[in-house]
Amino acid sequence: MKQQAVFSAALLGVILMAGPVQAADGAKGQPLYDRLGGKGAITAVVETFVGKVGGDKRINGYFASTDLAKLKMHLVNQICEASGGPCRYAGRTMKETHAGMGVTDAAFGALVEDLVAALDHHKVGKTEKDELLGVLGPMKSDIVEKR
Repeated sequence: MKQQAVFSAALLGVILMAGPVQAADGAKGQPLYDRLGGKGAITAVVETFVGKVGGDKRINGYFASTDLAKLKMHLVNQICEASGGPCRYAGRTMKETHAGMGVTDAAFGALVEDLVAALDHHKVGKTEKDELLGVLGPMKSDIVEKR
């Protein structure tokens, strides 16, 4: 059960563990953090996202013993930092966290679907959504062990 909680927190944390993201076209020089609407908007997306994951029978079993308030706080900090905001996240790497857990493509895919649904719910623009998802893609190889 403890391993599942670690998996769920880390898998959700993968959303944006990379460095700050800037728009390819410069988007008027604003960091993604500002274009997303800052910490308040990121918090709202995370709240919706965690709710969607909790209702997703494909992956919600991983959350049986997860402290959701703490998870949300970590996700907000990760997304805030990765999008160029003032927050800081100091957790383990995705590779360290997921070693030996046997995460599947299906679980990873379900998580991404729930993230997209949360972003769509909050009417995040296509450019910003694509940037967020672009950060997620390269981390898949550090997380998925079972194809």
